Amino acid sequence: MSFDNRTQYTEHEFTQIDFSYEELNQTEFEGCKFVQCDFSETVFSRCRFVECEFEQCNLSLVDPSLSRFAQCKFTSSKLVGMDWTKAQWPQFDMDSELSFEQCILNDCSFFGLFLDYLTLHKCKLVGVDFREASLSQSEITECDLSGAQFSRTNLEQSNLTDSYHFEIDVLNNRLSGAQFSRLEALSLLNSLNIKLVD
Repeated sequence: MSFDNRTQYTEHEFTQIDFSYEELNQTEFEGCKFVQCDFSETVFSRCRFVECEFEQCNLSLVDPSLSRFAQCKFTSSKLVGMDWTKAQWPQFDMDSELSFEQCILNDCSFFGLFLDYLTLHKCKLVGVDFREASLSQSEITECDLSGAQFSRTNLEQSNLTDSYHFEIDVLNNRLSGAQFSRLEALSLLNSLNIKLVD
């Protein structure tokens, strides 16, 4: 099975579909589930994904040009190098709420996006660009944040418990009410250029 342009799919389940290197235009998916599907380097142009689930899928280098993602959940999936800034994000939108569990999102860009209430659990976020993004009240737990970029990022009231390898400048980001594991929180002092002594 493949997908058709300008078609609406509701509550379908798609399993082991290889749609890599293809292009899909103005297609809508609502309440759909994708299992072990390959979308690597696919172009989603002006598509809509609402309340969809992606399980063990490959979405690496997907181009989400002006596509809409609302209340979608990604589990055990690979999304390396995806530029989320190309998707459609309405300015006043409380329904985006994306959730990622045990996913690989290395080198993704969320630059400048409004993504409050984002959920990232046990994910690899190596080199991810979170600069100028709003991630307040998000759950970013047990994640590898090696090389992730934070600058003028809103992390107020967010939970980063058990996340590690992050470098966050406390003077250049909004951290009021954020939660960190005690040991990892010591890395926040690196940006203050101070020394701890016993």
